Amino acid sequence: MGWFPSPFDNLLCMLLGISFTVWCTLLLVFIIVPAIFGVSFGIRRLYMKSLLKLFEWATLRIERGAKEKNHLLYKPYTNGIIAKEPTSLEEEIKEIRRSGSNRDLGAAAAFEMSDLFYFCRRGVESIMDDEVTKRFSAEELESWNLLTRSNYNFQHISLRLTVLWGLGVLIRYGFLLPLRVTLAFTGVGLLVVLTTIIGFLPNGRMKNVLSEKVHLMCYRICVRALTAIITYHDSENKPKNGGICVANHTSPIDVIILASDGCYAMVGQIHGGLMGVIQRSMVKACPHIWFERSEVKDRHLVAKRLSDHVEDTTKLPILIFPEGTCINNTSVMMFKKGSFEIGSTVYPVAIKYDPRFGDAFWNSSKFGMVNYLLRMMSSWAIVCSVWYLPPMSREEGEDAVQFANRVKAAIARQGGLVDLLWDGGLKRGKVKDTFKEEQQKLYSKMLVGTTEDRSRS
Repeated sequence: MGWFPSPFDNLLCMLLGISFTVWCTLLLVFIIVPAIFGVSFGIRRLYMKSLLKLFEWATLRIERGAKEKNHLLYKPYTNGIIAKEPTSLEEEIKEIRRSGSNRDLGAAAAFEMSDLFYFCRRGVESIMDDEVTKRFSAEELESWNLLTRSNYNFQHISLRLTVLWGLGVLIRYGFLLPLRVTLAFTGVGLLVVLTTIIGFLPNGRMKNVLSEKVHLMCYRICVRALTAIITYHDSENKPKNGGICVANHTSPIDVIILASDGCYAMVGQIHGGLMGVIQRSMVKACPHIWFERSEVKDRHLVAKRLSDHVEDTTKLPILIFPEGTCINNTSVMMFKKGSFEIGSTVYPVAIKYDPRFGDAFWNSSKFGMVNYLLRMMSSWAIVCSVWYLPPMSREEGEDAVQFANRVKAAIARQGGLVDLLWDGGLKRGKVKDTFKEEQQKLYSKMLVGTTEDRSRS
């Protein structure tokens, strides 16, 4: 006996077909087509303003509930739990000696036992308020963004706020997440297919133009997959061909944030799996710089390939993140000197995320890449500002380390970030002996200098 579809089955299939058609039409009209032409209808900006009003109301409701119950509100220590003043080692030891024995450094012996108190205090301060380790954990928010327990005041949530949080979960996971996953697959799929097709074209102006258009379109679709709201400042300073773009590093999506406003030549290690497929297709359309695992540690080979690339002014600017690891959007850590030894023009870029809408920081020791991307796609939005700084060149008599520090300081100053001298490699490694020796040298230099001053007098 054959199977005959019932009227209900026909109606269900028709409704599913209509829903799929409407879904695809909305994607095409409001997201994909605007991404192709680089235009925006302002929907995301309106969405961001609405969220801000909602967060303000939630924060006021929490504060009012805490006041009614006589509970103290937790306030995060944004500047650290220990008040520190920028003083030198010599000044602090002078103060310790002066308070302990009423003698100044110049009148005291070459070494005093009281000097140990300085190093003991600094050690305890580092344990209690380590300025390095806290750069690898998420920021504590002063307001609740209805995402998760992102604020210690969550115990003061009222029934109304709980219902609102539940609605937010339904919206984020029931509507936004499927939409964003669809857009992500669309953007990555188009990038792989179209760059592969462009790779068959002969090298020339047409291939370069098509490659840039395809890259921009696909990255803009991927930006919309995160509901990223980006404000670009000083676009007249955007990196130009033959230069190197260096930026602070908070998240893997930093690449998408920058590449949606201009094309870059990427630098990285060759991967397998889906990432390898994307890399192989991209390099067919554009001269990106991929290294084998065995080549990454060969500094001379890396420098040679980078130098060859920047010498050709027809090639796209190189995009590099000199920190070598992700920092939590509060500071800039030591820049590796390799990219500053080439002698090319450097275009600094500062990136600053707004954590109220979603935490963009990737804690790679806690979350895998897939887990991280799901967290990004299930957040409210990714809001950030990008500043293009004036190009900088290495000055006469300046070595690569000094040049790197000067660029880093400019990025930190523009982005409102803390400028730290520590190596981001401390995220997983131990403190190098050179850091300890540097403190020993400072103390020895102070004592030797004091002794020499007394002998001259």
